[in-house]
Amino acid sequence: MGVAIRQAGANDREVLVRLLDSAFQQDPVSGWVFPDEAHRRAVHGKFLGVFIDITLAEGRVDLLEDGSAMALWLDVPAGEPEGEDEVPALMRETADRENERAEMVGRLMGAVHPHDRAHAYLLMIGVSPERQGEGLGTALMAPVLERCDREGTPAYLEASSARSKVLYERLGFVFMGRTVELPDGPLMWPMWREPRG
Repeated sequence: MGVAIRQAGANDREVLVRLLDSAFQQDPVSGWVFPDEAHRRAVHGKFLGVFIDITLAEGRVDLLEDGSAMALWLDVPAGEPEGEDEVPALMRETADRENERAEMVGRLMGAVHPHDRAHAYLLMIGVSPERQGEGLGTALMAPVLERCDREGTPAYLEASSARSKVLYERLGFVFMGRTVELPDGPLMWPMWREPRG
């Protein structure tokens, strides 16, 4: 599928927040963090804005030209990260101070994130609900995965649904064997992709 992709910048922040918010409103993990639907609509964009701000500052945000899909990528070096422990607290403070789940989800994800090898980290990928199932996410990921293959770089992500896990498996990602178990909530699947020769 031929799609036009551009790298988003700070001027795109509001567009990115709206897109990611709509893409993840019905996601199982978002539903666990914010179980009340009306409350989720009110604070979910603030929560996801933390991920967008981090990626705009430290990584790259790929956006389809028509604004229907986006991917947040970070290049993660080998070794224990500095300052990563602050991000879950920032998620909670920014979005929903009284909601411990807004921090817990980040801490649980961080606990399983591998740091023994440098890798490309797909922090989030979002497709607008009316365009999901058209292959836009795959098309958006393809250039980065091709670069990973050329450069010999592995890639990592956490699948937030069984459906997305299957999609990522088709792209060469393999479940790492230990799920992120949200208390009384859905599972997340950490997945790793070795570069293809």
